[in-house]
Amino acid sequence: MKKIFVLMILFSSWISSQSIEYFPNELNISPFMANPIESRMGFMFKTAGNELHLNIGNTMDLAWISTKSGMISIGADFFTWTLLRKEENFHFPVDAVDYLFGLNFGFKRTAHDYSFGTRVRLSHISAHMVDGHFDKTKYIWLNGQMPRVYSREFLELTPFYQYRGLRMYFGFTYLFHVDPDVTRKDQYQAGFDYVRKDFICANVSPYVAFDARLTNRFAESPNISFQGGIKIGKQFGRGLSVYYTYYSGVSPHGEYYDFREKYSGIGLNLDL
Repeated sequence: MKKIFVLMILFSSWISSQSIEYFPNELNISPFMANPIESRMGFMFKTAGNELHLNIGNTMDLAWISTKSGMISIGADFFTWTLLRKEENFHFPVDAVDYLFGLNFGFKRTAHDYSFGTRVRLSHISAHMVDGHFDKTKYIWLNGQMPRVYSREFLELTPFYQYRGLRMYFGFTYLFHVDPDVTRKDQYQAGFDYVRKDFICANVSPYVAFDARLTNRFAESPNISFQGGIKIGKQFGRGLSVYYTYYSGVSPHGEYYDFREKYSGIGLNLDL
């Protein structure tokens, strides 16, 4: 306890000597565009079938600490991603929903046309079936798939390097608790996003993004996510995105953690 107390005093002294901005208007490190587990505010309609995704939530930086080495950020994540079905009369019953909340810490150093740094996330995810997955006329769960417990807590480290509009990253995730349990708790990730700034006119930028993740089941092929579209607004900041996406891999919804799927979709996202 004495050591922890001393470290807290030293950290407080260091913080007090730095330049701090509370609740900045932008993110120090913007979400990685093709990563399925990022905060989004929008929807995506699958091109085949009658399913769509609805994303509600945000990532917010609480403080920026300016140092000689670079910018340090402390933030919070609160968001959901939801699976819905399209039905007649403009009905969209909710099949499954996943919740994420946690803290994130970032470091970024910028010089000339490039920057580099890393993002660390400490997060909890829980998944749930919703009443839209239940057939009220037959009084059964759809496809014989009953609700089951699914949750995980993880630590994620994502270093990146950015040159102008191209950002490349690698990631490592450790699941320090997951229910149901898995044999391997390490995951590996790599990807990039490229945004062409001010294409045709100011604040209109086409972009492409790619993400690949090896889960704890290495015998299977990796999860692949691709996204391409038009960003209206800031290159790596606030704006509106209209995009096409392709996904292949384990379902991003925890209630379907042992299902593999492939789909394409058209979406819209508000980048807050």
